[in-house]
Amino acid sequence: MATHGPRVSIGVPVYNGENYLAETLDSILAQTFTDFELIISDNASTDRTEAICRKYAAQDHRIRYIRSASNLGAARNYNRAFELATGEYFKWNGHDDPLAPPFVERCVEVLDRDPGIVLCFARNRAIDERGEDYDVGALTARTFAPKPQLESPEAHVRFYHAVVADHPQGAIFGLIRRSVLAQTALIGSYRMSDLTLLGELALRGRFHQVSETLQGRRFHARQGRNVYRTGHLREMWFDPSRSQTRHHPYLRLFREHVNAVRRAAPDARTRSICYWYMALWVVKYVCFRAPLKALLGGPYRFVKATGGPRVARLLARTGLW
Repeated sequence: MATHGPRVSIGVPVYNGENYLAETLDSILAQTFTDFELIISDNASTDRTEAICRKYAAQDHRIRYIRSASNLGAARNYNRAFELATGEYFKWNGHDDPLAPPFVERCVEVLDRDPGIVLCFARNRAIDERGEDYDVGALTARTFAPKPQLESPEAHVRFYHAVVADHPQGAIFGLIRRSVLAQTALIGSYRMSDLTLLGELALRGRFHQVSETLQGRRFHARQGRNVYRTGHLREMWFDPSRSQTRHHPYLRLFREHVNAVRRAAPDARTRSICYWYMALWVVKYVCFRAPLKALLGGPYRFVKATGGPRVARLLARTGLW
């Protein structure tokens, strides 16, 4: 009888994740789609993470547990989980984000049905430490809204809605074609590099969002954004070797987005449009953030308030406000 590897690989990068790891692993092992491997990439945790992982690995042959001798940084740890994968489809999963049982099955159905879709994800449910509904606020709630534009046949439209407009919450934790993901730069060793990866994937193919709410997005006190409060600490979280270097995060992000467009845009027209969108991105994410926001934010709001409905519609359409 012919043998084959698992169709799906799920990578769980973790560092000191004893708080929610067991709950998340249980939710993955309870998937209705069972032809998968589970790769746990432990970034030299110092809490009970190792003991939890070894216990689960001993109980289920689908689990592979790999532990680093030292802290590699989040970027290398995420990428190692992917590099060890053998499945046709791949998914990263946060150690604190549980899945509903049908998640993998629904996403596999979509990817099997349409080869033009490179990433399938589900609607997210924001949860707190106890797994109850968490109020993300009006601004953050926009990123949880459906993103049908990501399924557009036009690559530049998908790029715009993945990069310039509000970023699709949970998309980076969707199920991705491994062959397409292998063509990208993966997770870079700089802040917000997952957004660059989403932009590049959007240029390479369509996204599909399952209408059901099948992913949990947990907000808690020990989250990275709460533990690593300063920009420099967050840079070190991605790459500990950057302890002596500091870069403006949005300037680096701009350069990486432009590089992604150069690599992945399917034609010259798309490339030109995406470069124009990056000019809008600079206005939104660089010019109107501190310290320039104090200088330019007042005139910007004045134009918006006095320009009438036409200006308001233009600003809404470009995502600049």
